[in-house]
Amino acid sequence: MQQPDIKSFAITLKTKESFCKGMKSMENTKRKELIRGIKFLFFSISAGVIQMGSFALLNEVLHLPYWCSYLIALVLSVVWNFTFNRKFTFKSAANVPVAMLKVLAYYAVFTPASTLLEHFLTGIGWNEYLVTAINMVINFVTEFLYQRFFVFGKSIDTNKKEDK
Repeated sequence: MQQPDIKSFAITLKTKESFCKGMKSMENTKRKELIRGIKFLFFSISAGVIQMGSFALLNEVLHLPYWCSYLIALVLSVVWNFTFNRKFTFKSAANVPVAMLKVLAYYAVFTPASTLLEHFLTGIGWNEYLVTAINMVINFVTEFLYQRFFVFGKSIDTNKKEDK
């Protein structure tokens, strides 16, 4: 019968410890990302309230053209959303003008596409508020991924004073 090798036993224990630490780290990462997603959701909802409220005011009270009401409301919600998500969701200390330019690049694609979709769908009789809500959901999903991995991907959790 072969004697147990102390070195291999120690290596096995160390490997198990490393594995357990890795699993715990992965759980912490999942938890952080879940919390990050929930924060993004709530800030996006607040931005959506701003967008819908300002859209209603511009469209119903001031009677601005639909596309103009939509674009102004979108800009207001983007500024709100960017400010709070940079500071509290992604806790980024990244260069704000550079991050904002990246967001501007996203909206340089999203805004014309969503405006054309809004124009087309309302043109065939869809309710303006329903179409706006659909665009807001598309915006929520795509913007989270864009900000999480491109805008703030390398600078997440670098603003240590927000960790307090």
